Amino acid sequence: MMLRLRCVNVCFRRLLHGGTVNRDQVLEQLRVCSAEDQVFDVVGRNKAKLTVGHVGCAVGMLWQFQREKPQLLRTVELIRSHPQFLTLRVLAENKISLMDDLMLVDMLYSFLRLNVDPHDSLVQQLVSEAWLRIDRFPMASLSKFAICLNDQHLQHSPLMGRITSIVDQRLSCIDDARILTTLMISMSSLVSTRLRDALISRADHLLDAMDPSQYNNPRRVVQFLRNVKYSHRPLLEKCNQILLCNVPRLDAENIGIIMGLYQSLQFNNCDFRLAVKERLIELIDSSTDPFSFTKLFVALAPLASPDIRERLENTAFMLADELSAHQALALAEALEEINSRNLSLLSKIASLIQRNLHVYKPVEVARVTQALYLLQYQNPELFTKLRSILMKFLQHSVFPYEVIMLTRVLSMLPCPRPDEALTSRVEAVVMQCNLNDLNTISLTIAKWVRNDPSYRHSTPSKYVRLLQTLNRCGHQRLQTADRLDLVLEELKFVSGEWFEEMLLEETMAMLQRMMDQINWTNVPELSLFLTKMNCLCPLLMDHIARVAIKDIDKIHYSATYATLLPFSVLNYDSAQADELYDACVQRFTPHITSFDPHLLVLLAYALAVADCFPEELVRRIFSIDFLGKLDSQLETLPDALNMRTRLRLMDLNRAVCLECPEFQVPWFHERYCQQLQKKGHGSISPMQQQIHKMLGEVLGGINFVRLSVVTPYFYTVDFECMLDSHRQPLAYATQSSLQISDGEKAHWATGSLEKVKDELPPGAQRVSVDFLDSKSFCKNSHHMKGEALMRKRHLEILGYRVIQIPHFEWNSMELSTPDAWKEYLKKKIFRDLSS
Repeated sequence: MMLRLRCVNVCFRRLLHGGTVNRDQVLEQLRVCSAEDQVFDVVGRNKAKLTVGHVGCAVGMLWQFQREKPQLLRTVELIRSHPQFLTLRVLAENKISLMDDLMLVDMLYSFLRLNVDPHDSLVQQLVSEAWLRIDRFPMASLSKFAICLNDQHLQHSPLMGRITSIVDQRLSCIDDARILTTLMISMSSLVSTRLRDALISRADHLLDAMDPSQYNNPRRVVQFLRNVKYSHRPLLEKCNQILLCNVPRLDAENIGIIMGLYQSLQFNNCDFRLAVKERLIELIDSSTDPFSFTKLFVALAPLASPDIRERLENTAFMLADELSAHQALALAEALEEINSRNLSLLSKIASLIQRNLHVYKPVEVARVTQALYLLQYQNPELFTKLRSILMKFLQHSVFPYEVIMLTRVLSMLPCPRPDEALTSRVEAVVMQCNLNDLNTISLTIAKWVRNDPSYRHSTPSKYVRLLQTLNRCGHQRLQTADRLDLVLEELKFVSGEWFEEMLLEETMAMLQRMMDQINWTNVPELSLFLTKMNCLCPLLMDHIARVAIKDIDKIHYSATYATLLPFSVLNYDSAQADELYDACVQRFTPHITSFDPHLLVLLAYALAVADCFPEELVRRIFSIDFLGKLDSQLETLPDALNMRTRLRLMDLNRAVCLECPEFQVPWFHERYCQQLQKKGHGSISPMQQQIHKMLGEVLGGINFVRLSVVTPYFYTVDFECMLDSHRQPLAYATQSSLQISDGEKAHWATGSLEKVKDELPPGAQRVSVDFLDSKSFCKNSHHMKGEALMRKRHLEILGYRVIQIPHFEWNSMELSTPDAWKEYLKKKIFRDLSS
């Protein structure tokens, strides 16, 4: 009601022209209207008397009545089909020249909200008139006009460009956070880096000055950052704090939007996730209609405990018949995200989707297909139908992103080899693709090749031709690239054999060519890429270290993890690296309590790999309060990240116990490691069988070597033997067997390390023989990675002499006969201990 009165009062004020005001009976009749039909009744009775002010007031009230209703109860289509609505449209079109600037934009906004087609002559003329007046618009009207252009998909138009220019000139005059944030979203596709930074600075200032209950302002700022693909951590955290305070007022739809934005920006805040989880659980009982329940399910299911998920799935099953086509799609994707195995619910959702396939757009059919396929839904008839629809869409699609998505999803399906039309369609868009798109196409071609029966004899020429085009486009894109930030954005999700074999070398050359563009803003992203590619490049890493050390105070404390990651993982040990570790530790230490728990664990583990154990960090992680908060957070994280964090906490616990006993951190992962061991399904590889047999021959018998020995703190040693004080092999009491199962792996005796070491005869030593596969080395060299080196350190602390057999030595041309392999093992095991 307050919004309605405000709307009418605005209309009334605009009809006042200073001095004495004549009584306006039409306006008075409009003022007392409480529903759309009453407004239309007034319009119908007063057609000849309606002024431009009356028309503006009537249209504004119609939209206001709709705005006050829940989404499901809105009757926009009924309004649009009413005869008097046509009257208002005609009158508005005839009176455009009489409208003042505010009324012109308000009228356009209201008509678009009432679903008048953007191509309608009324809308077109309103836009044209607004363009003529745009330079004199107040900022509030400019903001609303920008929204109207977005509604018409004109965000890349010259008109939006003009708005962007005006905002750039008048930015310091904008004092309303709502106006600024709305403009930021509207023109996000056109802002330069300089203007982006200026907008961020202004938004940061206005967020401090605004009413903190206005949560849409920070939400729009986050949306802007997502649109421009820029994770500005300080501003994100400020927005998050405001949103966190407003969680009790947020509904499931807003929570879902915010979490989606956070996910796009790879921003994860423990406090926010825990707060919205609690809020969403509160909303379960009141979310009983399909619209609100769908929003709730999508937002809550990934965060929820198994019992809450079961409750949600039961409700979804009861509501399934009432869902719309798009609600069914949303639920299918949510079920895929939580890896649901509720076959009854899945069958209902799939049936609903099948009945509504004609409603979906091309990308939506692709999303449906992907969700059902990943859920392992068994319905060959439905998948055949989906494949047919996808093929039809693909044949007519002209958008590269659409062609790539349709092609990728088609390649998932068990289907005959692709026809010429499909490969030609892909070839037609390749030249327009970025590096990530090209990588996606390469994965698709790999699937086609594997599934093609003729592949057994030779790779079909059509695939060869397409791969050649792919390679050429990839090389050309890298060779002509001139902006590092844009290339890093394209490389963010790239992975797979094609890229590593065809483009990695060229990519590394490109990065070295652009070293002068490396700065504190892109150092974390570049570091993550080098880590992911497992590629050691001293020239690049030294430059990264220099830049990071110089500007460490500008790098966000949470980004120190990404910055130091390649130095730790790739075991790059240099003076620059040592200085970088010190700088990063000094940068993040004052902010330890502000880290998300899981990120702090990952950071501490990365440092531990590099043999760095900051005491304050270690004591923080192994405190009761922190571990309790970590447990709460892990319940809300995706399964893969949850498992990774738990493993890293165990690895860190082991590293601290072995390398920093002075911290007196207890080993509390015994049961967890036992559970992991029971779940394991390790098998003996032919390589292990070969080495085991040869070790037996070298040492004098199979009973002189043990296989898969589990040490204290649960390292598994590939092979173990013992040498006495004269370096002669010692036999084990029980004979080693290649048939040892996971539950029967050889263990050391339990107890303290001192007690275990005392079990050896005087002067004797344990020897571990570990085979190191390619994962233990950098991709572009034989340089050993950090984890393999840390494992060696730890085994030595446990009393082992550690022998590592690199795969490139064992599989070399020099060691191609049994005698050569045995001689190699003898030298490794019986070498002079002083060497």
